[in-house]
Amino acid sequence: MKRASLILAGIAAFVILALATPTFAASSSKEKTITGEAKCAKCMLKETDKCQTVIQVENKKGKTITYYLADNDVSKAFHQNVCKEAKKVTATGTIKRVDGKHEFTASKIALAK
Repeated sequence: MKRASLILAGIAAFVILALATPTFAASSSKEKTITGEAKCAKCMLKETDKCQTVIQVENKKGKTITYYLADNDVSKAFHQNVCKEAKKVTATGTIKRVDGKHEFTASKIALAK
């Protein structure tokens, strides 16, 4: 009886760990630098109800990945540069998946040279 309880507890712990692992893998706290074309998701892409900066990056396979910038001081201060016109930028920050989209929390954004 005691052995069965231990086995059951081990299986339960394994299931909980297996379910939690994808959640931890979905977000990365390590900063990354991306370079791409910054645009307004509302004014240029017509994807959102309010202005939000996105950075579109082409991956190695030629597919465009759209990173939606999280609403923070860095993205707010930069948005005026790209609200009506796309600009090439380099940004540093963290990336995570939110509702199936790539969310980029920028710590630094600069116009590319």
